[in-house]
Amino acid sequence: MQSGMQKITGIRVVLRLVTPADAAYIHALRRDPRYSAHLSAVTGGVQDQRAWIERYQLREAAGREFYYIIERCLDGLPCGVVRLYDITDTRFTWGSWILDENKPPLAALESAVLIYTLGFDVLQTIRCVFDVRQHNDRTLAFHRRFGAKRTGEDALNIYFEYTRVRFEADRAAHLQAIKANAGR
Repeated sequence: MQSGMQKITGIRVVLRLVTPADAAYIHALRRDPRYSAHLSAVTGGVQDQRAWIERYQLREAAGREFYYIIERCLDGLPCGVVRLYDITDTRFTWGSWILDENKPPLAALESAVLIYTLGFDVLQTIRCVFDVRQHNDRTLAFHRRFGAKRTGEDALNIYFEYTRVRFEADRAAHLQAIKANAGR
């Protein structure tokens, strides 16, 4: 596994790699209709989720995929999940992004900055490609505000690209926004 991918700490949230012990939390989150409306359907129970995580850890060990629990820095309470996958020498994809009701303020912005830091700084890729479901209006608006460029669409998804050059140009402003609101 790539050094530096195990855990990344921000101001309000930390991303740490998923373990089989996280199966019940992930299963509950992915089955909750408040959070899973725009994700692929989940079948099976907690044991199936645990088995999926154990298989995923083989991809993690090979550096092909990284699945994170998003936790609050303050108390370590889980507040979401996010995944990096389809990793090549030049690009990565991120998704399976869920933030629950325990998220701190600006958790979406901060978790995105941390994901791009992992993808661009640690993995040394030059671009990120990803898709968002057509009717996932909040997430579409977030990525547009963040500066992702729309590259296409089909009946199910809208496709985006976000480059390291753009992230490097925007990073200071994103970090300033997070720091400016750290007391909230």
